[in-house]
Amino acid sequence: MLVRELQQWLGRLYAIEIGADVSDYLVTDARVPAQLLGADAPLSDEMLLVQECPGSVDLTLYLNAALLDRLDYADPRYRLVHGNLDDFCRVLEGVSHFVYLAWKACNDRRVSMLELEVQAEVDKYLGARLLLESQGGAVMQGPELLQRLFAQVRYRDSLSTEEQARYRCANDVASRYCRNLEQRFTAGPVPAAMMQELRAFYRMPQPDKLSHINSSQFA
Repeated sequence: MLVRELQQWLGRLYAIEIGADVSDYLVTDARVPAQLLGADAPLSDEMLLVQECPGSVDLTLYLNAALLDRLDYADPRYRLVHGNLDDFCRVLEGVSHFVYLAWKACNDRRVSMLELEVQAEVDKYLGARLLLESQGGAVMQGPELLQRLFAQVRYRDSLSTEEQARYRCANDVASRYCRNLEQRFTAGPVPAAMMQELRAFYRMPQPDKLSHINSSQFA
């Protein structure tokens, strides 16, 4: 299953374990988030539903069934192209949210919604970049991929002003970070220095993440 493979990839990339299989928390029936959020709540193709309980956090990852069906038909693991990039990124975003929040909870650390979004944007860039490179990378080179992920974006009309501001901030922060990664680390196997950078960044709390990206090297 694609979602399980993406979780395993994130685990290897960041050297983390969460003791949970994302596929056990996956639902594809839109009636589930509608029941949890209310019939009038706007739904997207990807949503991580979170319910905090005393001493625990309940998670449900909703991915639209049609979204997964499209990726079954045009499997990005064999060929990632312009036509399936958006769907691939939606699924990876959901898995990224699940893994990051679960990892934070396992380590008794708080996480903000902005932090979740920033990490997901970084994970989408890394996932697409490394998958393209493993397939030869001829479909989209680095600058074009960055353009697709960070410049050619649209936000849902149903988002509140606060939500739009958060998504725009996450896009700006992650864009600077990923463009820096693209400049510092050329295509090919992930070098030790890049792995060290990514794992350190993953473990930073939000203030340190933002300070790191706002430092002179990312200007």
